[in-house]
Amino acid sequence: DSFDILGDGVKDLLVGRDDGMIEIYSFESADDPVLRHDYALSESIASIQGGCVGKDGYDEILAATYSGWLTGLTTEPVHREGGSGEELKLSQEMQSKISSLRNELEQLQIKVLQEREKYQQSSQSSTTVCSVPAFSVNDKFTLNKDDASYSLILEVQTAIDNVLVQSDVPLDLLDVDKNSAVVSFSSCDSE
Repeated sequence: DSFDILGDGVKDLLVGRDDGMIEIYSFESADDPVLRHDYALSESIASIQGGCVGKDGYDEILAATYSGWLTGLTTEPVHREGGSGEELKLSQEMQSKISSLRNELEQLQIKVLQEREKYQQSSQSSTTVCSVPAFSVNDKFTLNKDDASYSLILEVQTAIDNVLVQSDVPLDLLDVDKNSAVVSFSSCDSE
């Protein structure tokens, strides 16, 4: 998207990448765009948009991720400073929002416990039928021409416990910064 998130009167380029990076590029002159800010998410960005959403006067970047999460980055200051000896007080509106969120959180925790108990009871029943849930896999296998390597990116809407890669030819697996996996090698029986 293009939006003036930096507030300098010139539209900036907002980029959401497959690797989860959100980048803000500014155009300071007629030369190439300059990376001003970046932020890393844990999954790929499906869509990105700039605008004023939450509070008047503070622009935001909204990003939708692969699994459907909506993440917002705002220009609103997170901290307020008080003078010496001055106490920082929350407005009545903010206190009611916090109270409402706490109540909602407690209700959700109770609901999770109830559903967990229901699942435990149904899984111990003698009539339980086990089935593997269906979910879509977002996969990409792309060539990185700079170092002649391939990047394999797998995303699902649940935790990935194991990924097995089997090949007829020898492979070198390279670790990357954003990878949280533990790589384990085992030799294959040629028969």
